[in-house]
Amino acid sequence: MAITQVVPSKLEVSPATLRPGMRTDASGKPVKNIILLSLPDDEFRLLRPHLEPTDLPHHLILNEAGDRIQFAYFLNEGMTSLVVVTQDGQSVEVGLVGREGMVGMPIAVGLHRGSFRAVIQIPGSGLRIRSEVLEECLYSTPDLRLKLSRYVLVHGLQVGQVAACNRLHEIGQRLARWLLMCQDRVDSPLLRLTHEFLAQMLGTGRPSVSLAVGMLEQGGMIENFRGTVKILNRKQLELASCECYRVIQDFNGGLGLR
Repeated sequence: MAITQVVPSKLEVSPATLRPGMRTDASGKPVKNIILLSLPDDEFRLLRPHLEPTDLPHHLILNEAGDRIQFAYFLNEGMTSLVVVTQDGQSVEVGLVGREGMVGMPIAVGLHRGSFRAVIQIPGSGLRIRSEVLEECLYSTPDLRLKLSRYVLVHGLQVGQVAACNRLHEIGQRLARWLLMCQDRVDSPLLRLTHEFLAQMLGTGRPSVSLAVGMLEQGGMIENFRGTVKILNRKQLELASCECYRVIQDFNGGLGLR
């Protein structure tokens, strides 16, 4: 069954986005987050004193579903999974956040609790800001407010596409799509991902994931070793994916990714 999505044409980020490293946080470390790099100077200067550098180790839970959001996070490196967890402990990923966005999206629209668990799946670092401080700053930063509202919209479209993909497409296609989405956000061919983790994120059994990984490996698209997946042939991996990745690529263009 074909899945199509109409992508609004005016979701592009500002063409004035700076290159990573052209801004620094209060500790002098380079800023790589696309939203922060795209802000006008006056708005970034207002935010900068409130942005706390933070390490983001593997499996760190940033927000739990239903809990009050204490901090918003702007990632410089690494990747966060947004996960739905059922009462019986099963889980499935519905979204990804990397350096293109912000973890704690409900804050941008005046909400204080989220529906998903936000957990670090690829370790990295970033900047965090207290939710109440960010809310206060949004009154004085119209460009940031617009960009975060746009990001919430685009990310919601992605979540809908991923939900449809998880329901309607084969595991091999879904795995290819997910690996491509990961690489878009971490900008590296090496992804530290175990089969068990992939099964949890894709909402399927580990044997199915192992079979799908083996097929992609046999096709020369990836190499799998010691809890790491290396993407060898991105173009072939794109061909192995379903049409959902091409739709999501259009969303990515609106977020400053590929």
